[in-house]
Amino acid sequence: MSIAAQSISELISRDLDRLSNEVESYSKEENLWITEGQITNTAGNLALHICGNLQHFIGAVLGKTGYERNRDFEFSGKNVSRTELLNSIQETKTTVSDTLQRLPESVLNYPYPQRIFNNKEMSTLFFLIHLQGHLNYHLGQINYHRRILDK
Repeated sequence: MSIAAQSISELISRDLDRLSNEVESYSKEENLWITEGQITNTAGNLALHICGNLQHFIGAVLGKTGYERNRDFEFSGKNVSRTELLNSIQETKTTVSDTLQRLPESVLNYPYPQRIFNNKEMSTLFFLIHLQGHLNYHLGQINYHRRILDK
């Protein structure tokens, strides 16, 4: 595994552990599914979205895992148990690690196999860095959401 892929894998793994911690830290499981004020996404939906995003773009596209994404459910699903969310996070962590471990270093310089962002071509390395940033963005939202609800 290249240093770049290993670094990205470690960062995503670290942040998925943080996501698990956030999900576990909600004082009431039902708070995972509450919106507050102008916050329109629940923590549960954001956790589903993070997992679906990584399972699709890393697992299915790069790792050929066969994962089929249901993006609509990521934002509309409700009342998935805390245990199911935690299991999904762990499965995602394993998929990301396994996929990036097998990824040849040369692939990082190739264009990412799918065109995203208005059909823009980008390197696989660029897109992996984007995915890690996307995870962090939503992780921060979840942390803020939890602290608002768990006063």
